[in-house]
Amino acid sequence: MSSKTYPPYKFVFFDCDNTLVESEDLAFHTTADLVNEILEKHGKSERYTPETLIRDFCGFNFRGMMPVLCQRQGIKMDPDELTHYAKLEEQRVVAMFAEKGKPCDGSLEVLEKLHAEGKYKLAVVSSSALGRIRAQMNKTGHDKFFDEDCVFSAQNSMAIPSSKPSPAVYLHAMEMLGAKPNECLAVEDSVSGCRAAVKAKIPTIGYVGAYHTSMAKHQMLLRLIDAGCKAILWDWEKWDTTFEEMKEYTKKK
Repeated sequence: MSSKTYPPYKFVFFDCDNTLVESEDLAFHTTADLVNEILEKHGKSERYTPETLIRDFCGFNFRGMMPVLCQRQGIKMDPDELTHYAKLEEQRVVAMFAEKGKPCDGSLEVLEKLHAEGKYKLAVVSSSALGRIRAQMNKTGHDKFFDEDCVFSAQNSMAIPSSKPSPAVYLHAMEMLGAKPNECLAVEDSVSGCRAAVKAKIPTIGYVGAYHTSMAKHQMLLRLIDAGCKAILWDWEKWDTTFEEMKEYTKKK
């Protein structure tokens, strides 16, 4: 039996959208409107609802989504045009969050406890733009639990913008924090986010609390496990139990 008394993790990484902040549904309403403006401008008849956009692109940021969408629609979009629309999307989403953003139930209490314990370095690792992340966290009160240099954006934190499921933002976060994968734990709500963390070799908890029905939770649970999550967090009230499960998983590796 191991005599090691230190906790197996030193760093806990949290996704932001629909993990800490109930934001994905709100954001996709705004993004769907912009996508439909782009489709109309390019003479395309198809239109997206927030629901169909979530179905096809949950976990993608705008920069990661648009090349796929443009390819499907036969739209040619140069880098300057993509940058223009990405900035416009960020502006609209940030304004919306400033008015309507709210925390995922129980997330503030968990972060307050972890922060008070002082055992773990807490970080946000998100595909979203940095301005959007900070607008959400400032609105909901999550910002006080994270140091300024512990908020990482796949769009803005690196020289080359990225998006989950690429592991780039996780690899960048570990490099900046001097962390090794086996010292880290990630919490993700989407398949693309889970795959990003798993590709970075980080043990990952799948969070399904943001899904509104039991059926949706169970469907996502299966997808997250298939993507590599080692435990499922049903809601934030069950954090302590799920966290202990992950500690046991690490000991058995």
